[in-house]
Amino acid sequence: MAPITDDAKRIEEAHDLAKKAPTKAEAIYQDILSKDPGATDAALKNYEAALVGLGEVYRDQKKVDDLAELVLKTRSVLSSFAKAKTAKLVRQMLDLFNTLPNTTDIQISVTKSCIEWAVSERRGFLRQNLETRLVSLYMQKQSYYEALTLINSLLKELKRLDDKLVLVEVQLLESKVYHALGNVPKGRAALTSARTSAASVYTPPLLQAGLDMQSGMLHAEDQDFNTAFSYFIEAMEGYHSQDEPKKATSALQYMLLCKIMLNLGDDVTSLMTSKQAIKYAGKNLDAMKAVARAHTNRSLEEYETTLTDYRFELGGDRFISNHLRRLYDAMLEQNLIKVIEPFSRVEIDHVAKMVGLDTTQVERKLSQMILDKVIIGVLDQGAGCLIVYDEAERDQGYDAALDTIEKLSSVVDVLYTNQASLLE
Repeated sequence: MAPITDDAKRIEEAHDLAKKAPTKAEAIYQDILSKDPGATDAALKNYEAALVGLGEVYRDQKKVDDLAELVLKTRSVLSSFAKAKTAKLVRQMLDLFNTLPNTTDIQISVTKSCIEWAVSERRGFLRQNLETRLVSLYMQKQSYYEALTLINSLLKELKRLDDKLVLVEVQLLESKVYHALGNVPKGRAALTSARTSAASVYTPPLLQAGLDMQSGMLHAEDQDFNTAFSYFIEAMEGYHSQDEPKKATSALQYMLLCKIMLNLGDDVTSLMTSKQAIKYAGKNLDAMKAVARAHTNRSLEEYETTLTDYRFELGGDRFISNHLRRLYDAMLEQNLIKVIEPFSRVEIDHVAKMVGLDTTQVERKLSQMILDKVIIGVLDQGAGCLIVYDEAERDQGYDAALDTIEKLSSVVDVLYTNQASLLE
């Protein structure tokens, strides 16, 4: 009994040393892990604590290769643990990579290796969980083909096993993949399937928040920003309750984006002073506030400056950057229409100066607006001018002629029918 108690004390000592003297803590943990874990609950608990403790030391020291090696080396020992305990420990060790930047490739490699081990050990539940994690990693790497291939095989298996909870998670990932690929109808279908599966099983708050977040994003793609906003509120509250500050901040950003897209600048100001916004205050929310200010002022120059100043915060999120691009196009169109409205012929250089943009950029946008029939006119590139025509009114004579022809056609049909009956 004494060695087990000694190990527990040494683990506490190593835990205290982890921040101050990580090398000493690492040596203590490695010494404990080098011995056989034993079969008693106390011994197994000590081994588990030492394993997680050493993983945390490697994580804090950013020793990615050592952490990967630790996960792979301890699997042989974990084979003697109960299946549920093994699954929990493997997932816990892999979670340590989450805070380390630029480790997607090594995470994919380690996860694949763990999947092969789970197959050889016939641990189906662990394999399914690891494959679901692998799908998320493929998404981070934007390897959507590999993600969809794995999703399809998982869905067939999970539907056969009727494992609703993992099925919801995989269907949600499927929706995210299709959304990232720009296939909104398939993304919506996958999300509907996920919500249907979730209705018949208890859904953990974190997974429910994920469903709400994805629902909001798909409604935003349909320009239904009011409904999207209500889903983002639910998602933000879910992430807030589960202490997920990064995801809660993203949901709050999306809420602000919805208000910006709805031209509700006052609502953005009130949201920024709310309790949640104060808790998650930072550059991400400051970026959205700057976008709202530029949009309210209808200033393209201010808008472009904001996008440049906060390019990491705004450009790093694909969903936000896509909608801000659309917002920029809409603002540019409105500004151009306002500038050219008094003219029937205007120099493109003058229009560019008025909106504060490059001539080539303005010329490209004007040509797009002409093709989209937003304005009726032509670009005289030789003279560098835009010639605007008055919108031609619909000639009512054509409508009257069509009505007359239609009535004559019905008369001819009646005469033909009557003549045919006489011949019979």
